Amino acid sequence: MDDCLLSPQACQVDPGPCGILRPSSLPAHTVSEPQPSSRSTADHRSLFARVIEFISPGPDSRDELMETLADAERRELIDPESRAMLEGVIRMADLTAGDAMVAAPRIDMIDIATPFDEVLDAVAGTGHSRFPVFEDSRDNIIGVLLAKDLLRTRGLDAPDLRMLLRPALFVPESKGLNELLRDFRSNRNHLAIVIDEFGGLAGMITIEDVLEQIVGEIEDEHDEKREGESGIYTLTDGSSRVAGDAAVVAVNAHFATDLPADEFETIGGLVAHSNGRVPRRGESVDVGPLRFAVMLTRGGAVRWFRVSRVPAGDDASGG
Repeated sequence: MDDCLLSPQACQVDPGPCGILRPSSLPAHTVSEPQPSSRSTADHRSLFARVIEFISPGPDSRDELMETLADAERRELIDPESRAMLEGVIRMADLTAGDAMVAAPRIDMIDIATPFDEVLDAVAGTGHSRFPVFEDSRDNIIGVLLAKDLLRTRGLDAPDLRMLLRPALFVPESKGLNELLRDFRSNRNHLAIVIDEFGGLAGMITIEDVLEQIVGEIEDEHDEKREGESGIYTLTDGSSRVAGDAAVVAVNAHFATDLPADEFETIGGLVAHSNGRVPRRGESVDVGPLRFAVMLTRGGAVRWFRVSRVPAGDDASGG
């Protein structure tokens, strides 16, 4: 049969000009375009990250995290001060207001019944910026007096002290330091009164006390060791804060030790000699039965140590 008699549909051809038939569609010989690899760069990074994690997994516990920080310091990826601060941040999660507070007997407080002139003398004498104010009993805190508010009363005749008081923030001993720091930042109140489980006064804590758990002792001009003082102070965790210029004899008397006091007069000199150099902040040096952790250095010398007993079984060779 003549191909021209077939319908275009049957032949799957289209009539072209002048009756010439042509195929409506020929199977195209298509060449596929090069396609990008199904593995994207992100996938490569993800795979690489998984391989690294498999080879060297991250710390699974707090102790492992602490060891990772120690290893980073040994490899000089971070300095001792950075390590000490990072460890302070980690440890702070377990600390409460009761761990960092100033105990009630050591608080400089003001009785609301004190004459105004005596209040001025007390504020000027201590150098603090905030003072809890009580009425009748030290357990009855009625507010907080700011030293700067007193300056605004210059020229006035015996102003009413109650009018200058600011509300006191009360927190329980069990309040976590992380949460307390958030409270300090949010309400712009930098002092809190710590109460015990019976509602009595346990102590006082400031934002400086909280930050010192991270960065170590924050010393100001009022923290200098006064003449006649030993420079040794017991801390709430049972350790002691010892001035670098404290006498070795005083340290021996306080800790009932027998450190050599004939060659070195100060404990800072003895620790530096034992270590071979002046230790940096964040470093610890074991001398005899005592461990000296550097809290603050200034002018190339150690100003404050945190001193504790070397745990049983530890090598007390120093470093």
